[in-house]
Amino acid sequence: MTLRTTPLQFGYFLALSLAVLLWLRGRREERLSDTMLGWIMFLLAQEIQDYTFGFAGINFLWDQLNGFPRGIALLFGPAVYFYLKSQVNRQFKFTRKHLIHLIPWAFFFIIGLSIFVQGKYAVQAFQESVWHDYQGNLHLVVMFISYIYYYYKSIKLYQAYRKWAVSQFSDIEIISFTWFRNLVYFMIAGLVFKLTMNVIDYIYDLPFYQDWWWNLGTVVVIFYVGIWGYSQPQPNQINFETSGDETLTEKFEPKSFEVIKSTSFDDDERLKAKIKKTMEEHRAYLDANLTLSELAKRLKTNSSALSSVINQHLGKNFNDFVNEYRVEAFKENVAKVDNQNYTLLAVALDCGFNSKATFNRAFKKFTGISPREYVNKKPSNC
Repeated sequence: MTLRTTPLQFGYFLALSLAVLLWLRGRREERLSDTMLGWIMFLLAQEIQDYTFGFAGINFLWDQLNGFPRGIALLFGPAVYFYLKSQVNRQFKFTRKHLIHLIPWAFFFIIGLSIFVQGKYAVQAFQESVWHDYQGNLHLVVMFISYIYYYYKSIKLYQAYRKWAVSQFSDIEIISFTWFRNLVYFMIAGLVFKLTMNVIDYIYDLPFYQDWWWNLGTVVVIFYVGIWGYSQPQPNQINFETSGDETLTEKFEPKSFEVIKSTSFDDDERLKAKIKKTMEEHRAYLDANLTLSELAKRLKTNSSALSSVINQHLGKNFNDFVNEYRVEAFKENVAKVDNQNYTLLAVALDCGFNSKATFNRAFKKFTGISPREYVNKKPSNC
């Protein structure tokens, strides 16, 4: 063990361990997102595998497996993209049409494998030929295009999901938006760091050990993606779909109940009255996991009609609509003498919020101040 080998080995085995744990959890709970994240961790381990073994003095990959196509860069983009798709849509499944995303990687893998199986002399001859440089340059160009394409689609998916979630859930912390964004940005940062080191290496012809730095950067990515990704919640009700260009497409629950269709102004007004009655008299907002589809079922209508009335006739998205009721309930309950010995969060949880972050964000949005500032402004009540 040395200062150089220790962090790489730790990151390498951490990535492989998390990959196995994610695969097992994904299989046990039938969760494709865990399986996909497991593959991302496996790919990250492969990214630093050569140098992890090399700095440890293990040269098997360069000797016996010299020329074997170990490159996995063209798999990163699709893996990240399909992880996000399976994360926001529990119903997402792979089909044969998705295999098209593996074609760029398969193209270079087949070329490399066809040369490798001919023996070490064929490999050496190819590596010394001009065709090796041509292939390397082509691979670099395709890799750039792949990263740009899939990371762009991932960001678009994140943005579309974010827009969709506020119209569907009363608590948008179900899956953290920050995690989606940071996952892609972290991957991009790792790529930029690696490419920067490669450019410096090309210009100054750095010695082998200088490659340790971009491998260390990959270890940082492994820690972030692995630990945060493993701890992400996986609610069953997430069922977000997009069209091929990552624009929002509507998908509603099966209509196995009587449906009230919103077809006129009078229908909208009747539905609006039912919504207010359900929220004000039956206090549906106290359900911390209330979603648009769940409220639609209670009202015996469909999500489309309900969303339309909330947006057009009440002037809010679903998230704001529900949380405003919860904020008002908090303001009423926190002033009660019986609640003086409870924390603000405890009162908020009784009003339908299920996280401190959601409560603080919603309260400040509707009042302009924090819950603590609001309570301190109240006279002797607090």
